[in-house]
Amino acid sequence: MNITNKTILVTGGGSGIGYEIAKLLKQQGNTVIIAGRNADKIKKAGEKLGITAIACDVTREADIEKLVTRIQQEYPALSVLVNNAGVANLYKLGEQAGAFQKAKQEFEVNYFAPLLLTEKLLPVLSQQPEAAIVNITSNVTFHPLILLPTYSDAKAALHSHTVALRHTLGKNSSIKVFEVMPSLVNTEATKDMGGSNGMHPQVVAEALLKGMQTDQYEIYVGATAQQRADYFANPVAAIENFNAGL
Repeated sequence: MNITNKTILVTGGGSGIGYEIAKLLKQQGNTVIIAGRNADKIKKAGEKLGITAIACDVTREADIEKLVTRIQQEYPALSVLVNNAGVANLYKLGEQAGAFQKAKQEFEVNYFAPLLLTEKLLPVLSQQPEAAIVNITSNVTFHPLILLPTYSDAKAALHSHTVALRHTLGKNSSIKVFEVMPSLVNTEATKDMGGSNGMHPQVVAEALLKGMQTDQYEIYVGATAQQRADYFANPVAAIENFNAGL
């Protein structure tokens, strides 16, 4: 897929992976729009990158409707949607863990939001001669990390949905569906889970670009490819190794 002269929307673009994706895609000659919940943060990121920034809480349907309306009116050539916004709660399942409330928050951001935004923007994307949907998931799509139990649930659900969407659109659509699955990334959001030992978010952005350019629909970044191979070879051992010492 050609990733130049495209109009691209990146959610969660105020920092971390989303920011690096927006930065790299702009450098490729694209028109990039970023969206994020924190109005001040997303505005500053947009100013720094020299791109349009839109405040949008993707857990609010009204915010998504406003975002979609603005895209339709101001950016009718939108051809790439990157669903990157995410949230994770670090905890273990058990009594008084509050798993239900934590899962509700994580599914709202990590699963329901990309489903709704994607569906609302399909009419715009389908008008383009070449278009793409990119969902950022994780290495936990194949097996859970017990310190991120319901985050793992949400990313596994998004992985399943991504596969279904890809096969549904298939060859009868101009829309390609990509999934990016990074292992640990060093961002502000991962500092409490050892993120300083993770890869720089720029690595994820570069892998995304290369994967899209070569039509690699599942893009494994960092340790994910080996972890996936280990899981399919021996699921029980892989899950034990993935959670060793936790």
